[in-house]
Amino acid sequence: MAQIFALACEPPEKSGVPFSHWTPGALAQELVKRGIVDSISARQVGRFLEGGRHPAAQGQVLAAKHARGPGALRRVVRTICELYEQATTLHEQGVHLISCDERTGIQALEHARPALPVRPGRIERIEYEDVRHGTLCLTANLEIATGHIVSPTIGARRTEQDFVDHIARTIDGDPDARWIFVLDNLNTHNSEALVRFVASRCGLDVPLGAKGESGVLRTMETRAAFLSDPSHRIRFVYTPKHCSWLNQIEIWFSILVRRLSRRASVSSLDHLHEHLSHAIGGRCCASSRAGLLALEPVARLPGPEEQRVDHPQLGLRSAVEREPRLQVPR
Repeated sequence: MAQIFALACEPPEKSGVPFSHWTPGALAQELVKRGIVDSISARQVGRFLEGGRHPAAQGQVLAAKHARGPGALRRVVRTICELYEQATTLHEQGVHLISCDERTGIQALEHARPALPVRPGRIERIEYEDVRHGTLCLTANLEIATGHIVSPTIGARRTEQDFVDHIARTIDGDPDARWIFVLDNLNTHNSEALVRFVASRCGLDVPLGAKGESGVLRTMETRAAFLSDPSHRIRFVYTPKHCSWLNQIEIWFSILVRRLSRRASVSSLDHLHEHLSHAIGGRCCASSRAGLLALEPVARLPGPEEQRVDHPQLGLRSAVEREPRLQVPR
């Protein structure tokens, strides 16, 4: 038993096995090859491993997140949560707090045959074969204080210049106000073009240097530090890596998928564009600040055993709680 577990804990490459991980069958063959046992079945190896709760028994794997500067992580999370808590106050002061992100690869899928409608005692039956007509990208801004989608952009791509044009069109809605954008660390979100745009709109007469060489433009880190400067009228606050759940626009995107794109049948990209525009402007994806939940400031990060955060006083669930899977009746 001990030798079986010892082998299961070794990487397969050490034994010259070209696998990324052990399977019960591969372990059984290696045990016989090494002369540890005369013969053993893969099923018996699996029983041994499962009895000792070894992950190889069911091919389990745990994705490890290596913490980098937990103190800095907590500060960023606290900053974003405090901004959400202050959203109403900031709005009254004329500051726009925006949660921004892109939803890429929205497919224009047309059902090959019409769906069979709902009947008494029978659910709707949707054709499983689709005709593909391409994809679109939706870049959306959620104003935290009101729950409104502001200046959305629907296009075929999301290049560096596309994102700058999106931010410019958003700011043109109130050009003299202060703007705070919460968004992730995608490279187009801290690009050279965006730095130059912010410097121009904020009237900042500072040397920017050259991309990859010197100054503010030298690296993604230096550009992000410039764009997140609290003294700027236009400011970007970046969520930490693996913390996209902090960005409230993701909740709205989830609503969009569940209520529209998951079951819609569209005949062209123009039809999909029209579908999305109607949904954004109508009740399909309407929301409110109460429905999106401004997270409270956190004193510590949740541990792995804390899978959900309940707010019974609000009757709401936080963004980190997963929705239960839909049970489709047979």
